[in-house]
Amino acid sequence: MTISNDVKRPESQALASAVEALAARFGNRLITSQAVREQHAHTTTWLPTQPPDAVVMAQETADIQDVVRICAKHRVPVIAFGTGTSLEGQVNAPAGGICVDLRDMNRILEVHAEDLDCVIQPGVTRKALNEHLRDQGLFFPIDPGADASLGGMTATRASGTNAVRYGTMRENVLALKVVRGDGEIITTGTRAKKSAAGYDLTHLFVGAEGTLGIISELTIRLRGIPETIAAAACSFETVRGACQATILAIQTGIPLARIELLNAEQVRACNAYSKLTLPETPLLLLEFHGSEVEVAEQSRNFGEIAKECGGGDFTWTTKPEDRTKLWQARHDAYWSVKALRPGAGVVATDVCVPISRLADCVTETEDDLKRLNLLSPIVGHVGDGNFHCSLVCDVDNKEEMARGEEFMHRLVERAQSMGGTCTGEHGIGQGKQKYLKAELGPEAIDAMRALKQALDPQNIFNPGKIVPVG
Repeated sequence: MTISNDVKRPESQALASAVEALAARFGNRLITSQAVREQHAHTTTWLPTQPPDAVVMAQETADIQDVVRICAKHRVPVIAFGTGTSLEGQVNAPAGGICVDLRDMNRILEVHAEDLDCVIQPGVTRKALNEHLRDQGLFFPIDPGADASLGGMTATRASGTNAVRYGTMRENVLALKVVRGDGEIITTGTRAKKSAAGYDLTHLFVGAEGTLGIISELTIRLRGIPETIAAAACSFETVRGACQATILAIQTGIPLARIELLNAEQVRACNAYSKLTLPETPLLLLEFHGSEVEVAEQSRNFGEIAKECGGGDFTWTTKPEDRTKLWQARHDAYWSVKALRPGAGVVATDVCVPISRLADCVTETEDDLKRLNLLSPIVGHVGDGNFHCSLVCDVDNKEEMARGEEFMHRLVERAQSMGGTCTGEHGIGQGKQKYLKAELGPEAIDAMRALKQALDPQNIFNPGKIVPVG
């Protein structure tokens, strides 16, 4: 797959001067080896790898500021890097430049248990944060599957399996500190739970994919660990029945914490990989949070709805080991698909539609896969209409790749025609730039360009992502 670059590499002398200045400032924390540079451009999609010219290992906010100041002086691109789990080429360096690795900025600065918030550096991962919070009876609920950094999750507006109850990163970030194009710090908000003070700068940077500045500090919401957690599974004869059960559960006010759809192909893959014995038909995996009485009532009410919609046996458990086994199988969905065809590539993509159209969208997508003779198991965050296709392709087979690209293009067009979006949580990056105009209109694209020009007039922050500058 080819991608268009709307950015130019800096002049060789400018780049050399920037690297020399960075070497003087950072010493052995500036790395130029080919292996490390390629590691910082890896992508888990089929976009080609585009490594930076050098990597700086940042340890504090002042490091980010100095990198930005040096790069701004020489007009050299700067790309922020968390753990590299993004899926649309967000960490690629199409014009080269300097990658700022934030993994060492991993301190939890403050925890305010009474206020249910904390202040952290961008390199803190979600698992590390929850491990730190556990003894205080708190947790951070956003779970994209991978152990991503919170800075990266903010930059890509991540969500995941808990979004139906707890929202996405958009709803869970209170304030940010961001390094702007001249190396100075923007503070976007406070720890207050709400504010009407000026423009909502916090949410301007949430989802900006590092194109407007680099996040150096985050203030995020926390939640109390539920008294009781129950996991459940229910098989259905059809995808439509599973989606209808989801809609009815939401309409009747059952406070679902998680509800995930696996189509029959994905269930087969999970059974083989995770050694499960689930019926190989469409499946809903659920989780309920609350008191013991509340969880039992939620489970019972959903079981009745599932039966009305053609669901089979509805089983639920509060045993931690059983819950972990069930959800680990869901989180291992990518690896289970990869095991279906050893040596082939797996391209993960997502769309999101109003949940009333979810069954139509998934069913038509399955029909399209059959027509194109492609293998792509489907998993979905059905509570918010978001689903993922894991397309298995031989990346060296041009004819198969062409069918794969046709499938993904048709998938996006289908979602958009149903009032949905080209991406519910993977982001735009490089891979989905071409779909923005059809989804939002040229006026919105012009507004995005104007924001980019105002905040990053030299186009040094992660150039070539989201909206082409030209």
